[in-house]
Amino acid sequence: MEDKTIICRCEDVTLEEIRKAIAEGARTLDEIKRLKRCGMGPCQGRTCRPLIAGEIARMTGQNPAELALPTFRPPVVPLKLGTLARGGVPDEQA
Repeated sequence: MEDKTIICRCEDVTLEEIRKAIAEGARTLDEIKRLKRCGMGPCQGRTCRPLIAGEIARMTGQNPAELALPTFRPPVVPLKLGTLARGGVPDEQA
């Protein structure tokens, strides 16, 4: 892939930025997430997490299956503010 390839579309992070973070010592998905905000957008990393894990594995020799998943904070899926205002009751049940 080209260095200018967008890896995290939600946060507009390129492969070049990911590679630089890894070269500077980031070794986990959580470290990349904290440094570059990958996985903090609307998709919550569903698109970029596997690509970043593959790049970490390629550059560090780690097994991608053994990389720890980043921490998740609720809500894990996007919610409408109205749902939160109703105490978590979805629109259909309100």
